[in-house]
Amino acid sequence: MKVLITGATGLIGSRLAKACLEKGYDVNYLTTSKEKVESEKGLQGYYWNPKKGELDAEALSDVSVIFHLAGASISKKWTKSYRKTIIDSRTKTAGLLYKALQKKAHTVEHFIAASGIGIYPASFTNLYTEDSNEENAAFLGEVVRVWEKAADQFESLGISVTKVRTGLVLAKDGGALPEIARPIKMWVGAPLGSGEQWQSWIHIDDMINIYLFILEENLEGIFNAVAPNPVTNARLTKTIANILQKPLWLPKIPSFVLRLILGDMSKLILEGQLVSSEKIEKHGFSFQYTKLENALADLFKK
Repeated sequence: MKVLITGATGLIGSRLAKACLEKGYDVNYLTTSKEKVESEKGLQGYYWNPKKGELDAEALSDVSVIFHLAGASISKKWTKSYRKTIIDSRTKTAGLLYKALQKKAHTVEHFIAASGIGIYPASFTNLYTEDSNEENAAFLGEVVRVWEKAADQFESLGISVTKVRTGLVLAKDGGALPEIARPIKMWVGAPLGSGEQWQSWIHIDDMINIYLFILEENLEGIFNAVAPNPVTNARLTKTIANILQKPLWLPKIPSFVLRLILGDMSKLILEGQLVSSEKIEKHGFSFQYTKLENALADLFKK
């Protein structure tokens, strides 16, 4: 089997590419840097420039599955121009792939797209499943709506579509965890805002295994990619401190301070969703890390 991965140099994409190679799959990947177009056993890079509408169509030859993980980080200040970058990096990239597949006979059977739990409104009490009708009316909700709509268009080409609504991915050498842990390591860590906002997290290994499980079981539709036991921000902070054997001397950092520093992006920190993993589990997926303590112990082990 041959797969194509966009966003293959990112936190999730790089690990997914490695996991696919270990499974014996051939992996094509797309990069915006011509210097990163490399070829080695089972792995082949191709150049694309979504801003200019450029794509080496050879990247799609003999591909059965596309993992669409491309997307600009949402952890930068949400200026008006950067909001557009966040949306375009998800929708225009998908649109470029769609147009390329429209123009040629193709072998693609499955389009598996990253998405986010930001589609769900912030709540201290609601447990959200994939069937929940409530939607976040703020910017993050808008991002996910257009992101998933861009994925849905592939159904018109007779391609199965799966959208993976991803929570807080915990990894040792990338993503949010090193940033959360840094002040704790410096003895200045503290819960953020009320500390009661939910953090629906997932260990990076389980994140990769969910993508592989969806591929191998040919699952369609929407799936939440979160561990079975979400925690509050205060619990997350205290657990990291315990694992690192560092005290938390400071009180909670007030919400207004974070809003002053981060603006609208403070919503990433101050708002959270309690999200269910039940659907993927009912399909037979087994999490390796169901408890935060075990996940962090693994990630911070020496």
